[in-house]
Amino acid sequence: MSTPAERNHTAKTDLRRRLLKARQNIPAQVWRQKSDQICDHLSRWEYFRRCRVILAYTSFRQEPDLSPLTQHHGYWGLPRCVGKTLAWHLWTPQDGGALVRGAYGILEPHPDSPLVNPDLVDLILVPAVACDVKGYRLGYGAGYYDRMLSQQVWRNVPTVGIVFEYARLPHLPRDVWDRPMRGLCSESGLFLA
Repeated sequence: MSTPAERNHTAKTDLRRRLLKARQNIPAQVWRQKSDQICDHLSRWEYFRRCRVILAYTSFRQEPDLSPLTQHHGYWGLPRCVGKTLAWHLWTPQDGGALVRGAYGILEPHPDSPLVNPDLVDLILVPAVACDVKGYRLGYGAGYYDRMLSQQVWRNVPTVGIVFEYARLPHLPRDVWDRPMRGLCSESGLFLA
């Protein structure tokens, strides 16, 4: 007989596998179009346009690509995996900040690039395998964002989960440490709590 926590873990693992397979099957042209629609929704958001520093990510395994946004907004923070945590580095395309492949094959800032001052961060765009309509996120299972977002320094910074519409679900299995995003964005729109 399995415990509720074990059943929840199994449910998340099965759902994650199915959703990642579906994302890998999106044709490149459709993926680009959907990513551009997500960027368009975010760029039209008045709050987004006022942000000083936005934490984002580099697209990996056909995650929605937010790179077009970097051409129109000044300062970005991109993550670098350091052990079991994320180090956030300032990055702008104008600075020509070269990205390097990190431990998981994800493009990351160089370790010597400047670190982000958390006090200047106004928004965190969070990659997700799925989000539900209440803002709960299904990640990749390693807990990087769960650990980060549970830290006091990030608790009051608005978070928006980024997913394709097929992965915006009515409900996700949850654990006690899961925290809802303040909103989510798909190609269908920006949905704020």
